[in-house]
Parts: sequence; C-alpha cells; structure tokens
Amino acid sequence: MVCGQRAARMAWWSAVAVLAATALGWSDEARAAGHRTANFLVDAPTEQLARRIGDAAEQYRHDLAVEWLGAPLPRWSRPCPIKAQVAPHLGAGGATSFVFDAGEVFGWTMTIQGSEERILDSVLPHEVTHTIFASHFRRPLPRWADEGACTTVEHPVERARQHRLLIEFLSTGRGIAFPEMFAMKEYPADVLPLYSQGYSLARYLIERGGRHRYVSFVGEGLATDDWGHALSRHYGVGNLAQMQHIWLEWVKQGCPAPPAALAAAPSRANTLVNATRGQSPDPLPVAPPRATMAAVSTAAGRRSIYALQARQATAGDGQPEPALR
Repeated sequence: MVCGQRAARMAWWSAVAVLAATALGWSDEARAAGHRTANFLVDAPTEQLARRIGDAAEQYRHDLAVEWLGAPLPRWSRPCPIKAQVAPHLGAGGATSFVFDAGEVFGWTMTIQGSEERILDSVLPHEVTHTIFASHFRRPLPRWADEGACTTVEHPVERARQHRLLIEFLSTGRGIAFPEMFAMKEYPADVLPLYSQGYSLARYLIERGGRHRYVSFVGEGLATDDWGHALSRHYGVGNLAQMQHIWLEWVKQGCPAPPAALAAAPSRANTLVNATRGQSPDPLPVAPPRATMAAVSTAAGRRSIYALQARQATAGDGQPEPALR
C-alpha cells in the first residue's frame, strides 16, 4: 500500500464520529449507476467493475468472518457504500470509517483505489476485515492489532513489501517499543512503521495460535487493558518486554514458520508457543536468516530497538526492560 493512502487513514479515523455517507458527495443518481448487494453499495467506473467489487466484498465478508470469528456476520441494517477508483497507475490503498455508539456500530463508508487486481486481492479484504472487527468488538482496537491483522489477509506481494519495510524501519531507528505500540489508540505521526510492525507481530501470533485465538487475545486485552496478562493466558508470554524480545529474535532468524509438531501441539500454560492449529495461508516469503541478520547488524550503534535489545538492562524479574525509541 502506498504511503499516502496509509497516512490518509489517520484522518478517516480521527474524524470517524462525524463522517457519514453524504459527506462523500455521492448522489442518489450516482449510486443507482453502481451495484448493490445485501451489505454493500458500490460506485465504480463501470457497472461491470461495480458488480465484481460488490460480489467480492460479500464473499470476503462471509469467508473472513468465518475465519476470524467462526461464523458469518448478520446482515447490516444499512449497506456500506464503497467508492472505488480503479486504474492501473493508481497505488493500492483504502480507508473505512464507521461510528461506535452505545455498543452499536453503524455509518459505514469505504473508499478504495488501485488496479483492479490489487483492489480485489488486497485492498478489499483488508478493508472488509476492518468492518468484521468493528462488528465483532464494537469498540476501537489498538492500531497495531487492527491494521496488523488486516494486512495478513492481503496478497503475498503486499505482505512481502511490509516485511522489507520492517527490516528497514528496525535498522534505522524507527521501530516502536511494545509498551508504546500496544497503548496506541490513534495513528502516530510516523505511521508506516506501525503497519509493518503490527503486521509482523500479528503474523507471528496467528501462525502460533490461529485466527480465533488472536481474536480472543485481542478481546481480553480490550476488556482488561492488561495486555501482559492477555499474552500470558493466550500465548504463554510473561509480559510485553518478553514478547518484544521473542519477536525480535524471530525476525532476526528470518521469521521461520513454527514446526508442524509445534503447530499441532496442545495448549500449555506458561509456554511460548502453545499453538493449537491453523497457520496462516500462503506463508510470507522472507529473506534467508543470514541476509536478515546482515540487515540487523547495520543497526549497531543506532537508536533502534534492534540495537537497544543488545544494550538494555535486565529488569528485576529477570526479563529485559522494554526498549524505547
């Protein structure tokens, strides 16, 4: 996804309580020229494109809800308008807004842009996943957990790009310490590292516990605001500092997939990867461990979380202290 589109999401979320479909300036006549499904109202350059996008959105809404939640979502009371700009030269990106009020979520609006291919295989599933999470949790999620999970359903090409950016950000001092990242309810000024780092951590957790466990973990963290305890209960990791250390080591090793025996092992308390089953599909192509370590080594002496990991003091409980930017 291009930088401008990612940054644009900050404005959409900061104004989420005041946005409505009419603010986009779509007339009833323009809407009638698109395609309507049970849950989406698509405005696209052609009726054929509108139909393809609408039908794909419905399919993603059903299939991804089953993957994340275990069951399809009920039909929304009003369809979500989708404004699509489709052209080969457009960078892929999107923004979705909605309103949370008294445990309800409504006022859906979505804008998407890019080539037809990227809209259908990356932008649309990403944005639809936002609506699934909003419908399920009915409250804002920490930005890393929301964007990170939504990125895991994008095309492998887009996910590989996020991994390359992650190595760049971690090696040049733009990484975000986990206590800061887990607390983020809004997008930071430097938003791109949040996407790459959130995606990487979400991928790590999902590969080791599946999507249902990830949703349960996020739900407990939201309910208690004690993410350390939620990590301990769902993944056997003691606290955020330990999670940061484990994740960094995984990245340094080239993000290896968990062994099949581990993925099939039963859950156990106080173990790192008490995964059940369900690795994410289409494992992300990553650089070999040696190449990744070469990128990490360039961080020596810089104020990145890679460099700080080797220098940080030990906390009183024997766990490394959080590395701060």
